[in-house]
Amino acid sequence: MSDNPWPVHLGRLRFIDAEGKVLASEHIKNPKRKLDVWQGIQVASFMYEGVEVKVETLGLSDQDGVAVRVQSELLREGKMGVELDFPIADGKRRYKAEGGPCEVHKTMMTVTGNELSFERQMDNDIYKGGWRICEGTASFNAYPEERKARLIPRDGDVLSFVCLFGQTQPGSASYTDFDVTKKQTADFWETFWMSGGAIDLSLSKDSRWKELERRLVLSQYLMRTNNAGSLPTAEYGLMAFGGWAGQFHMEMAWWHMAHYGVWDRWHLAEEALTMYQRFLPIARKRAAQLDYKGAKWGKQNSPDGRMKPWDGNLGLSWQQPHPIFFAEQEYRLNPDIKTLDKWNEVVFATAEYMASFPVKDEEGRYKLEFVVTANENGICHNPAFESAYWRWGLNKAQEWRKRLGMKPEKSWQEVSDNLVPLTLEKNPKTGEQVFAWCEEWVWTNPKNRTDYGHPDQIGGFSFVPFVDGVSPQIAANTVRHINDSWVWTRCWGWDFPWAAMAAARTEQPELAVELLLKDNPRNHYSERGINGDWYLPGNGGVLYAVAMMAAGWDGAPERHAPGFPDNGQWKVRWEGLKRAQ
Repeated sequence: MSDNPWPVHLGRLRFIDAEGKVLASEHIKNPKRKLDVWQGIQVASFMYEGVEVKVETLGLSDQDGVAVRVQSELLREGKMGVELDFPIADGKRRYKAEGGPCEVHKTMMTVTGNELSFERQMDNDIYKGGWRICEGTASFNAYPEERKARLIPRDGDVLSFVCLFGQTQPGSASYTDFDVTKKQTADFWETFWMSGGAIDLSLSKDSRWKELERRLVLSQYLMRTNNAGSLPTAEYGLMAFGGWAGQFHMEMAWWHMAHYGVWDRWHLAEEALTMYQRFLPIARKRAAQLDYKGAKWGKQNSPDGRMKPWDGNLGLSWQQPHPIFFAEQEYRLNPDIKTLDKWNEVVFATAEYMASFPVKDEEGRYKLEFVVTANENGICHNPAFESAYWRWGLNKAQEWRKRLGMKPEKSWQEVSDNLVPLTLEKNPKTGEQVFAWCEEWVWTNPKNRTDYGHPDQIGGFSFVPFVDGVSPQIAANTVRHINDSWVWTRCWGWDFPWAAMAAARTEQPELAVELLLKDNPRNHYSERGINGDWYLPGNGGVLYAVAMMAAGWDGAPERHAPGFPDNGQWKVRWEGLKRAQ
């Protein structure tokens, strides 16, 4: 199955009026909302029927749940309550989830004093939870056949509660008073902010510093709340079902996780990255099914590592070296035998596939054939980005063998040494040599052009270090060419930090800042700090790129903040960051 016809909300909390109807938006006036990212609390207010309503909301730091406090005279007057319902999809509209009867959904509810316990079953999936009153006089009304319950205030103008979700029923010790939860949440976020790396741009003269710092601060908060769990998320994080049915993409794991290494918060990526060890058996089977050695990593995946049946999933290849990159990140942070033992099987199985995939031609060259480019606008032979990343990955795997006292693997070296060189072409405006997208296109979508989307030509020297065959001068020419000629209005949010990394690595810091902050709708970060107001890979890219520009990278110029212009306009103060590869 490539999609999920039954996307599920764990639950939905919303205000209702005295008749049990959801508050009509046309009657809500003067809404205000403020998110305090230092303490992890959202404070909102609005007017309803001329009466003010104040709401404090917390996401629990140690459990799956929320805590809410409401203050309003409407509570005392019985004109407002709270409803918890469990909307479902209708099996036809993919992401529309509402009420209505459904024979495959079962909801059981039990009310005991100031607590409502519930259990939800959908086919073979079961989850449980509880809803407890912490403050105020109120009572629960349960309607399990309608998959909802209501909290009806009886007296007072303050009501607070906690709602929890999990695989087991929460015990009494799971609940705390709202003020206690508020303090715990504030402590949790203070610990987060006081750990890891930090960057201060406030002494800069360049007027763009404030926007860049805003993106940095909010991106840290957003990635911590959306991408620090048991698996990477889809591009929209935990904020929606979205167009990928909630499935994550293995190639995008880099943008969701790599920044934790350079911001010294690696522990937040570790659980999700165990997917490589967990998915290894199925990745081996996938490679064998296609008559390759080693492990082939998929693109769009289920939580158990199965790949969505789609030709693009088979052809896309730039996710393949990622586990070697992640393994090297962890080794740089923890260079010990424990790290080597943890990752060596994944690294070697990945390299085995990478050595068996290229096709040897009559000249003894190894070609990457029929590759769906990172851009996904076509299929080609010997794409620039993948070719450079392939060589880097094979060479790095050899380093891992040496660290473990093993001899180099001859077949890996033969492929790395004889990969087809990156194809060159001329910039039509300047005549300079630049890297071409690929050696040969096999197929391109007739509706698409190949000068928009991800600028793959710069990928082989962005977060990927220089390898043999990648001339720094030609790389610098290529960055300038892409900056001048690319259709930036038809790309994605991570393309801007991706290009900024390439500009920094080719020692063009002014261009790096220009690309990072390019005035473009696709490079917009909303008031909430989200790229495009939904696309989190852009946020992860900004975090990695700026940390790299501040703390440097292997082979960077020996000066402070080598990725920023040394022109007196930027004052970059930082601490706790780690040098990029």
